[in-house]
Amino acid sequence: MKTEREIMLSAQLYASADKELIALRKVCKRRVALYNQVAHEEEDQVQGLLADMLGAVGEGSYIEPDVYIDYGKNVYVGEAFYGNTGLTILDTCEVHIGDHVMIGPRVSLITAGHPIDSGVRNRGLEFGKPITIGDNVWIGANVFIGPGVTIRDNAIIGGGAVVVKDIPANAVAVGNPAKVMRDITSEDKDYWEQQEQAYYDNREK
Repeated sequence: MKTEREIMLSAQLYASADKELIALRKVCKRRVALYNQVAHEEEDQVQGLLADMLGAVGEGSYIEPDVYIDYGKNVYVGEAFYGNTGLTILDTCEVHIGDHVMIGPRVSLITAGHPIDSGVRNRGLEFGKPITIGDNVWIGANVFIGPGVTIRDNAIIGGGAVVVKDIPANAVAVGNPAKVMRDITSEDKDYWEQQEQAYYDNREK
């Protein structure tokens, strides 16, 4: 017989009042509270707290306090990830975040959902769908990313967007609901590499 945790992670209806799930959420709350309270002056300490809180975390990754996470161990973060303050992750299902991802302030990654039928909802059944964010993604401030969404490599999500459908690679998406505004082009790459060169030139003056 499957546990409620196994059912939850398989993206099926599950009972959130299950004793094991309540206990897991309480453990995560203690870890999150400790992470939010420490001074964040010692890099090794912060990395240790992140590793204790998350399912996996890559080298050089950091999340600003305050952060809120439901279970923690269902979140898998790659290398050089940066999450700004106010990050909320409801990880009823797994959340996978790639390398070199930048997330702005007050972003919500919400895998959790509730049945449309009020009777089923009132009987305490919920569901989740996993979220996947590829490599080199930049997510602006106040973005909502909903259950089941995949954001592919190199995409940019404009501030305030509500993302409820998949976003392709190398695209800029904005709005509510978020829609692809344009592709990221070779002209973008050329422009920003010129700006980078100008930066180094200015430093040498």
